[in-house]
Amino acid sequence: MKKACAILLFAATVPTVAFADNVGGCGAGSKLFDGQSGVAPQVLAVTTNGSTGNQTFGITSGTLGCTDDGVVKSNWKTAMFIDGNKERLARDMSVGSGEALASLAHLLGVDAKEQPAFNELAKANLSRIFPNETVSTDQVIVALRQTLASDARFSRYAAAI
Repeated sequence: MKKACAILLFAATVPTVAFADNVGGCGAGSKLFDGQSGVAPQVLAVTTNGSTGNQTFGITSGTLGCTDDGVVKSNWKTAMFIDGNKERLARDMSVGSGEALASLAHLLGVDAKEQPAFNELAKANLSRIFPNETVSTDQVIVALRQTLASDARFSRYAAAI
């Protein structure tokens, strides 16, 4: 009986987890737990989305931070890039140019004509994105996402992180 319950619980959870990225994806769960890190907020965000069905609604309606363009997006490449290039990225942001910053813009899908403004935004928000030398990758990602989301020109790129 315990094995059957475990299998049933797993089967019910898989669709929820499949829709979520490492921070709850989109939907009400991602809004409620936005900016929080750790296992508990991620699980709560995914559970909120899965148990209420709001993520499906958000995707079909283009609301709740979801897109209705039919494109599945994953931010794991961006997160891995940031994790492996924090020092170079911080240095490039401090001067507003460089290969690491250009690579980040490319991963986020920033249009080439917007690259100079993106670089300036990164430079202007360096202390927010990299507040100290021991900042974690998760903290950089959250701060970068918030920085992009707070700028009307670049808010559409925040979901790519």
